[in-house]
Parts: sequence; C-alpha cells; structure tokens
Amino acid sequence: MTTVERTQVFLLPDLGEGLSEAEIVEWRVAVGDVVTVDQSVVEVETAKAVVDVPCPYAGRVVTLHGAAGEVRPVGQPLITIAPLDGGDEPAGHATYREEERAGSGNVLIGYGTGHGGATRRRRRPRLALAPEPTEAAAGVSVASSPAGGTDRAASGAPAGTTAPAVLVISPIVRRLARERGVDLSTVRGTGPGGVIRRADVEATQAVPAARLAAVPDPHVALTPAGDGDVIVPLTGVRKVIADKLSRSRREIPEVTIWVDVDATGLLETRAAINAATPDAPVSILALLARICLSGLRRFPQLNARVDTEAQRIVQSAGVHLGIAAQTDRGLLVPVLRDAQRLTTAELAAELAATTTAARAGTLAPARLTGGTFTLNNYGVFGVDGSTPIINHPEAALLGVGRIVDKPWVVDGQLAVRKVTQLSLTFDHRVCDGGVAGGFLRHVADCVERPALLIANV
Repeated sequence: MTTVERTQVFLLPDLGEGLSEAEIVEWRVAVGDVVTVDQSVVEVETAKAVVDVPCPYAGRVVTLHGAAGEVRPVGQPLITIAPLDGGDEPAGHATYREEERAGSGNVLIGYGTGHGGATRRRRRPRLALAPEPTEAAAGVSVASSPAGGTDRAASGAPAGTTAPAVLVISPIVRRLARERGVDLSTVRGTGPGGVIRRADVEATQAVPAARLAAVPDPHVALTPAGDGDVIVPLTGVRKVIADKLSRSRREIPEVTIWVDVDATGLLETRAAINAATPDAPVSILALLARICLSGLRRFPQLNARVDTEAQRIVQSAGVHLGIAAQTDRGLLVPVLRDAQRLTTAELAAELAATTTAARAGTLAPARLTGGTFTLNNYGVFGVDGSTPIINHPEAALLGVGRIVDKPWVVDGQLAVRKVTQLSLTFDHRVCDGGVAGGFLRHVADCVERPALLIANV
C-alpha cells in the first residue's frame, strides 16, 4: 500500500450546538509538518466561540484544506495526513479512539480525544510571530498565511535583517488590525511579555490606504470605486443573530411592558455591600440578577419555553440565566447555569468572569446555549428603554435602561432621585398579563426597596 493510499483525511468535526460551519482563523501547522494525535492543528471561529481543533491522526501534513478567513462546512475535508516515511507513526500515537474511527467528530480542545481521563484541558494562548529571517530577506509580506497560520505583517525591515517579533494572542486583535490597516510589527504591546492587546491597536495610527488595499479583508467586501456602498456578508455570528431573532419574531407572540423605578435605594445598598466587602465587590448587574431570580421563584411561568412540536409548555427546574453581552463579534448571551444556587457574591464573580470571557471569545459553545431567562442591561449604551426581542426559545427577557437623575416624588415632596426604566418582554403563550405584571412589579419593588429582596430570599 503506498503512502498516498494510506493518507487520512480529517473532516471538520461536528462542533455541536447546531453549528454547521466554521471560519478558519489560524492554521497551527504547515504542509510538511509532523503532527501527533490530539495536536491542535487549526483555530476556527464558529458563530458562538473561537476554538482549537485537534487532529485525531498522527503523521505528516500533506494538505491544508482552506485558507485563513475561509468558511468551511462541517463534514468537509480540513486537513490531510500521511504516515511518516516507512509508515511509522510517532511513538505512543499509533492508534486513535474508536469514536474518531467512526467519525464522531467529538474532537474539540476541551473535550479531548486522548486515551486517558476526561479532564478538560485549559486552552493555552499561542503567539503569532513575525516573519523568519529568510522571509524577511526575501521581502515576503504575508497578512494571513494559510499554511503557517501566523499573522505576518510587513515590517519594512531592510533585506537581510530579522524582523521584530509580533506577539499576538487574540484573533480579535489580528482582525481589528486588518480592519484598521495597522501594521502589527510597528505596534508596541503593553500586555504581559509584550503581547499586543486591543487597546494597543486602537491607539495606533492606521497605515495609508494604499497599503491597506494590499491586505484584503475576507469579512468585508467593498463595492466598485465610486459607488460608496459597503457590503457586509451575513455570515458567522451575524447570521446566527439574524436567524435567531427572525425566528423569535415569527414564532413568539411577544408583549412588552415597562415601568420607571427609583433605583436610589439599590445604589445605596450596593455601596453598603461593597464597603463591607471590598475584596468581593458586587455590581448593579449582579443585584439585578439576584432580583430576577427572586421574581422567577415567585413567578416560575416565565422561566419556561414552548415546545411547539409536543404542544406543551416546559417550565425549567433551574434558572439558567442568560446575560446579554456586546462583543466585537456581535451580541452574545452567555449562560449561568443554575444561577439560583449562587450567592450574590458568587453571582457577581461569575458575571464578571463570564462577560470578560465572552468579549475575549474564549467561552465554550455550550456556555452560549440553554438559557431559560435573559437579563439585558442596555443602559450601558446610554438609552432609557427598548422593546427587546426574546432570546428564542426562552419565554421572557428583562431589559434595564440607564440610571439617571430625575425629579421624583418622595413622601409627597419633589426630589432628585436615581431613576431607571425596566422593560419586560414575555411570550403571551406561557402566561397572561397578570403574571408578567406581577413579576415586573416585584422586580421594581425590590429595586426601589431592596429590603423586600432580603425578605423573599
């Protein structure tokens, strides 16, 4: 049997959670490289997260199917591996699991394809390096190398000299640099060890438009000169958001109700908590989450979904709280599972860690699904209210506007208070106005008089 006949073609695995495609962000290997079982060979971006994909085969890389920026469907060839000369594989890696032999596709970093226990491995940052001396000497300028998998911007270094190392961990930073036309080799990183952060790119002046035109952006296609229109492909996370919100509008008969509330007492309570526990500060969002959990305990009808196929309403035993978070990749809703089991301090810590990971693109896809109720703080955008769309298939969403000084009547006297608007959008199939109004009023009362929250937990 020849080497060609023995090549193994690794197909893009089923990434789970209903995802059907992924965009190649960065290749970790090049043609000719030797890989081992479970070695990460490519970083891909799905509509929900950026993940490393390990290869279940060992041998030498023959073909990389697709370049950085290309979208590959699940089940299509990703990488072709041939055995090493003589058919020998690296020691200890001659076999792979029966699940992979059968094509299960359960091969994402964090899930594992090893032969030991199921311990989840932490994803380690990888650095994108500048061109090697031989490439710099040849005048090579690579914005995104499909074979090498590194972000190699032209450094402008004289021939025969070594270009400075460009330390980039986040694919978001690389994409931002491409969009702004920033030469990463000219950016001084302020992160640990000189790693270039997003703020470093944002603070750097973009290169001239002529150089930017030489680095095509796979995400934005411009119309012919003179037209002025910009065409943004509806792909990736943008496409998932569009599909999900469109489905919500089509299927859910939603109603929005709202109320203005005096949040002065809530702000005072937060200040008192943080003064007492300075090492574990609590955010307003964490207190609002605690209030929502109290409301859902009293009105469980809203912690539900409609199963249209079985013609039934399913009320969840636990509250899997979704938190809307605006990121560079679009609006994501990471989920805190069984949030009702967390203390207020634990809620605050988990919220902070989760939103940070969501913005960094490091959350596992499973963390972005399975919510039963969503809390959306759109006040951070400086707006007072909205009619939010329900995160399908959930039954309700609470929106919170900005907190501003407004005239308010207190004990018959006009005073300046901290006022915000609460909006509740609910699925009219799961309950009527009495339940929705009762929930919103409970939330409003707890915001205005936090002592009621203590009385109900």
